[in-house]
Amino acid sequence: MKKWSSIFMAGSLSLAMLAAGCSGGGTNAGSAVNPTDTAGSGGKDEITLYTIQSTNPNFQAWLDEAQEKSGVKINWVAAPTDSDTRQQKVSTILSSGDSSVDILEVNDEMATSFKNSGWLEPLQDTVLTGDIMEQLPQGYMKDMLTSAKGDVLGVPSYTGYLALWVDQKKLDAAGMTSIENKEDFMNFLKATTKDGQYGYGGSWEKTYVFNEIATFVNLFGGDYYDWTNENSREAVKFMYDMANTWKVTPVDQIADKYEQMNQKFIDGKYASVFMWGTGTDYKQANRYGPDQIHMINMPEFANRSIFTDSWSYVLNSASKNKEAAIKFLKYAASEDGELNGWKNFDRYPARADVAANEAVTGDIKEIYTEIQATNEVRGRPMLPQTMEFISEMGTLFQNYIQDKITLDEFCTKAQEAVERYR
Repeated sequence: MKKWSSIFMAGSLSLAMLAAGCSGGGTNAGSAVNPTDTAGSGGKDEITLYTIQSTNPNFQAWLDEAQEKSGVKINWVAAPTDSDTRQQKVSTILSSGDSSVDILEVNDEMATSFKNSGWLEPLQDTVLTGDIMEQLPQGYMKDMLTSAKGDVLGVPSYTGYLALWVDQKKLDAAGMTSIENKEDFMNFLKATTKDGQYGYGGSWEKTYVFNEIATFVNLFGGDYYDWTNENSREAVKFMYDMANTWKVTPVDQIADKYEQMNQKFIDGKYASVFMWGTGTDYKQANRYGPDQIHMINMPEFANRSIFTDSWSYVLNSASKNKEAAIKFLKYAASEDGELNGWKNFDRYPARADVAANEAVTGDIKEIYTEIQATNEVRGRPMLPQTMEFISEMGTLFQNYIQDKITLDEFCTKAQEAVERYR
């Protein structure tokens, strides 16, 4: 699960994932509570929040504003940094009917595991009403936060795209001004592959490559759960051809995670990559900017499609403080709540109307706005046994890329994996 956490924690979440300790607020602020304390929140307008953000340097500022504007006193418990431990803790709280925690922050993996369990309170009638829902990424909400019964179970706290990043110097050298479609994409990869450098770089380690396979499947108009779909097959064959036929990306990147991929990108070995977040690694390496490494819109193959991830606030069905919890969630879903997350946690607003607010500034806003307006924004295809499914698909892909199995064999075994883990 540590590997899996790396898939989620890129970019704007780097500070968030440091959350480990408990540090209380002042007299009028919410305070830290012992994770083993089962007493729960005390007052009518008081809740306990299970949070990943407690060691973020701006956590107290966020907390003070959240309490003032929601009208709710927020006690808090720090979530473990280790993803295995964190998932186990959250699962134990919810499955046991533990009412000591009212609101929990969960990632996409946990949302997938818990959304059909009955452990989370539906929010569509109280918090995520029509006017709020229409501003959120519809594909993501359906894929990640909606149960099989149609209940909406979480308030996403940000938008973080898995976007295409390019090295502008290489784009200029290729004599191109943009990458609008599949033909442009291929021309760019071929023009920038030379002298030991490649047009495309990937993170193809078996527990990471899932992100890229699913991205190409979406771009080709396929279905990650249907490997009889010709568009799904075409997407994976395209990745095979990039490595083996056109040789615009190296086969040996099957050992690489994001750390290795990003370093090679920074060093100039790659001309483009798919990566999460807002470019933190590139900024730290002084390689970020419109004339260097920057994000561009997704090219249109069969369509324009992009993944977002998020951490979301969910309401424990066992909570004894649901009225106060709903007050907090309404605040979290409001313009004030999203702007608080942007200001203190660098979380790009999930709501399109809030993202358009003049308080949201910076060079990332223009491209995020363009992506938001032109792409189908999706949540990644996950099944309840998430890591097992991802690892098996990654192993099958690596075997295919290395000519250990054929495309037909890959698709047959991939479909078997879908059925087994579904």
